Amino acid sequence: MTRNLFLMTGVLSSVLYVLMNILIPIQWPEYNIYSQTVSELSALGAPTRSVWVATGFVYTILIIAFGFGIRMSAGDSGLLRMSGKFIWIYGFVSLLWPFAPMHLRGEGYSTTDILHIALGMITLLCMILAMIFGAMALKVGFRIYTIISMAAFLFFGALTGMDAPRIKENLSTPFVGLWERINISAFLIWVAVFAIVMITKASIHRRGFSSEKKRNEARKVQTLHEMN
Repeated sequence: MTRNLFLMTGVLSSVLYVLMNILIPIQWPEYNIYSQTVSELSALGAPTRSVWVATGFVYTILIIAFGFGIRMSAGDSGLLRMSGKFIWIYGFVSLLWPFAPMHLRGEGYSTTDILHIALGMITLLCMILAMIFGAMALKVGFRIYTIISMAAFLFFGALTGMDAPRIKENLSTPFVGLWERINISAFLIWVAVFAIVMITKASIHRRGFSSEKKRNEARKVQTLHEMN
């Protein structure tokens, strides 16, 4: 039961992040979800920075718990342990986001912007490795799903990256917010599906173990009757 609660945080983390992207932008009337990135919601001077940082911390705790749940459920699978490890690292690195905010467009560029990009690269790598190891550990269906998810993740991530210099120069980026949200959604949905697959896998294992235990007890009872 405890293990399933930890695994369920994977679903909860994804749901929370989606809600953050729906509800928080509403508090900034000038913000445009299609042409502005998610990071701009927590930029220095953004009216939504405090609420984003607060809810982002809750998301981070949930994702760390999910990584712990994967490691708890890994059993003898080194691949699952590695996937959980990279989800863990992704979570712990994400604790640093409040200390590396970007500036609002047209308001300068400093060390925090450089750190923001560096953190983005580290979290991107952790996401990809978590997906790869998770897919390798499970069955073909989940592997195919992961390949499709990674293709979407990388493609829309590349489109987002192509617009990054234009953000720095305060130029028009009409679809960067859309590309980035599709990119992030690919990972969020993958995390939720991964969590559900692991919960289902654990449930099947428990039922199989319970059935085997009952069969063993029945055999013992039968043996005692035969001896008597």
